[in-house]
Amino acid sequence: MAELSLSHVADRLIGNYNFGGISSGERRRVSIAAQLLQDPKVMMFDEPTTGLDCLTANQIVILLAELARRDRIVIVTIHQPRSELFQHFDKIAILTYGELVFCGTPAEMLDFFNGCGYPCPEHSNPFDFYMDLTSVDTQSKEREIETYKRVQMLESAYKKSDIYRKTLDNIERTKHLKTLPMIPFKTKDPPGALSKLWVLLRRVTRNLLRNKQAVIMRLVQNLIMGLFLIFFLLRVQNEVLKGAVQDRVGLLYQFLGATPYTGMLNAVTLFPVLRTVSDQESQDGLYQKWQMLLAYVLHVLPFSIMATLLFSSVSYWTLGLYPEVARFGYFSAALLAPHLIGEFLTLVVLGMIQNPNIANSVVALLSIAGVLVGSGFLRNTEEMPIPFKIFSYFTFQKFCSEILVVNEFYGLNFTCGRLNDSMMYHPLCTITQGIQFIERTCPGATARFTKNFVILYSFIPVLVILGIIVFKIRDYFISR
Repeated sequence: MAELSLSHVADRLIGNYNFGGISSGERRRVSIAAQLLQDPKVMMFDEPTTGLDCLTANQIVILLAELARRDRIVIVTIHQPRSELFQHFDKIAILTYGELVFCGTPAEMLDFFNGCGYPCPEHSNPFDFYMDLTSVDTQSKEREIETYKRVQMLESAYKKSDIYRKTLDNIERTKHLKTLPMIPFKTKDPPGALSKLWVLLRRVTRNLLRNKQAVIMRLVQNLIMGLFLIFFLLRVQNEVLKGAVQDRVGLLYQFLGATPYTGMLNAVTLFPVLRTVSDQESQDGLYQKWQMLLAYVLHVLPFSIMATLLFSSVSYWTLGLYPEVARFGYFSAALLAPHLIGEFLTLVVLGMIQNPNIANSVVALLSIAGVLVGSGFLRNTEEMPIPFKIFSYFTFQKFCSEILVVNEFYGLNFTCGRLNDSMMYHPLCTITQGIQFIERTCPGATARFTKNFVILYSFIPVLVILGIIVFKIRDYFISR
């Protein structure tokens, strides 16, 4: 930052054209600074002054000239440079239709065109004059032929000149050197993988915290979904005829379906921007794409834990679910996993699919399929055809739903109207204990409670590893 005079804006947002930030010249210098992080020996800039005012463009060219004097090779394509910048270039090359018309020092350039009968007029910009001179005018057939012949003449004159011959001699002499001089692309080793990961994690977290809307969205979207359920149900009952079982099943179905979806919304909204940045910066060799993915995954964890605890603290006690602190803890842990899995699954899909809208649709369809087949709420798993039954074991919803059902229904006793003969034979009164519903919906789930938790949370590292593999493959294809 000191080398590019950026220290005074170190703590300011870069911004963009839609909202404020640093100036366009400072933004251009930040782009150059990002390349200088590797301390490269050879740097190439494609029109670095385009879109800048004259003063800022002048500062950028002077800066690049200073970089070239610090033992670097700086190659620049430039558009309409000011005449004051003419002397800052060590060598100038002019290309027309892919052919080299001239390459040499500024002084050699003036002498060469003078010798060809085209001296630069006094008070004219040599850049503009000689660019016009070596351009082909296609406005009319006659002008195109005339200007093309002039360009061919200049090209032929250059290839017969001492400047061209001296350049070829230098190339040939270098070829025959016994030991060629080393020109490394990096003059120092990059930091280790953990150091890069720490910098990326810090940057991703800071950028999220600066985006107040994104922070609020992350923390309260689950809570808003919970408030809708609270206003709709108010409080669950223990009276079977008043929907004691049905209301609980509906709640668990909503919790199971909504938490992965909110995780998916987070990833689709926030990650594509970081993916674009990592695609560019990984091509520059600063880090690998999977490191940005892992930094995003790590920064997600505390926010997801806070969002889930906020949502479950309000929803669990207000809706009147099983009144026990340990059960509340199991409930929160069971809903944290699908929220994370939904987000991490979306990251994997975003590694394969560029369009976030298509990724959104793919993850939504996978989540719906998982809820329908794996939860057992729509159709009893034991009654499903064998292919669907096998598929259910690959869905996280199966294990999460069993945890939620056991956590809520185990130990519950229901009432069914008044104790009289007419009510004893009511079809809804067949379930008067929570354990009956558990054994009917997911037989043996009580014994699998701990095992289900282990399997449910194993989806998280599996998806993270899968994401790393996908982004490594993405890195390979983009680099090609």
